[in-house]
Amino acid sequence: MFDFETSVSGIEFKVRQLADEVQRLRRLVGERDERVCELEEALKNKEILINSLKEENKLIKLGNRLTEGRDSAELKLELNRMIRAIDKSLEIMKTV
Repeated sequence: MFDFETSVSGIEFKVRQLADEVQRLRRLVGERDERVCELEEALKNKEILINSLKEENKLIKLGNRLTEGRDSAELKLELNRMIRAIDKSLEIMKTV
């Protein structure tokens, strides 16, 4: 009878250890999920910033071209192309 009780006690101890380990791992997974969400949000913000800076760079380049005396018809086409690209970007952002 002593061996049986010892075996049961040993099994109960191991089950408690496993339960504690499962709880620790679930907490760890939850923390990792939160960190992943934070990093995804930061990445999204950085991508928005990069796209904004790219657009700003395009406008600066366009302004520099204006001072160089380019043909106004060509500049109008370039501006229209950029406006269409911005409109497409806004439509994509609305769907997301």
